Amino acid sequence: MKPFKVLKLNLTRLSCLVLSGCLLGGATAWAEPFPLPNINIAIGEAGSPTELVTSLQILFALTILTLAPAILIMVTSFTRIVVVLSFVRNALGTQQMPPNQVLVSLALFLTFFVMRPHLVEINNNALQPYIAGTISQEAAFVAAVEPIRAFMFRQTRENDLALFVNMAEGNRPESPEDVPTLTLIPAFMISELKTAFQIGFLIYVPFIVIDMVVASTLMSMGMMMLPPAMISLPFKVLLFVLVDGWHLIIRSLVDSFM
Repeated sequence: MKPFKVLKLNLTRLSCLVLSGCLLGGATAWAEPFPLPNINIAIGEAGSPTELVTSLQILFALTILTLAPAILIMVTSFTRIVVVLSFVRNALGTQQMPPNQVLVSLALFLTFFVMRPHLVEINNNALQPYIAGTISQEAAFVAAVEPIRAFMFRQTRENDLALFVNMAEGNRPESPEDVPTLTLIPAFMISELKTAFQIGFLIYVPFIVIDMVVASTLMSMGMMMLPPAMISLPFKVLLFVLVDGWHLIIRSLVDSFM
């Protein structure tokens, strides 16, 4: 028999042996008992009122965590900050620079910075007394809402608030304390959007001037096939860096809430 045929026959036998060993070994491994975790989720009768209260507190905490992003957007400075930062990026024409994750992260930390005095007040007047057991859950909720309502009232325009008060078709409030929170929140949000768009317009003006100058220069030189945005982008970035644009914008944003 030729050596090549002998080698081919031996390789075939070796492959069969390896395959058989794998199958037999796998069968042996699967034949052994494998411990599986047992997970049970059950609803039973509470042994004491304390267990029921604890369960309700956990359910309430999970609900708050689920609604936390919406609450952050609705009742804090996040809306104005993130809209203005988006206007800055669009005015520069840098497409996705800075990325969305960077803008949202910056807006988030600026929101915590702006809302810090109100969060400290909530912690001192609502959270800590509730943990210590000196006030009830209802009293803690009222104490926690008051600083947020005060912040929203300062940033809400009267005509926006009057719009939602009239659409609510209820009794006309005699004082800010009589305005329901569900009426105040949408008025606050549209006021924040209007303020953000006003700031965005002011940001756009110098960059539009640069675009117009570049476009006029290229047209006078007969370079009508060259996109003006390609030439104006470096000049806009240079202007933004020279005037320390991020410093000016962040300072103006934070001062707008004071």
